[in-house]
Amino acid sequence: MLKRYVIERDLPGVGQMNQQELGGAAKTSNKALSEIPGIQWEHSYVAGDKTFCIYLAENEERIHQHAERSGFPASKITEISKVIDPTTER
Repeated sequence: MLKRYVIERDLPGVGQMNQQELGGAAKTSNKALSEIPGIQWEHSYVAGDKTFCIYLAENEERIHQHAERSGFPASKITEISKVIDPTTER
């Protein structure tokens, strides 16, 4: 079963990247992901000099493997234990 994680990445200048540059970063990430079983990228948020990436993975080691192969640091990895949203109150 895959677990959900938030990966905080310190990437100076990422907030100033244009769409083409972000596309290149996504291509690099996708290539690394294709080489590692048991991991899936959902999406990422870009904020200043950081990205906050949402991944599904078998375990934290898969995320470290991706960081090593892609060259994108995994500055902080947090497993998501629960998800709430506006409908949770119901």
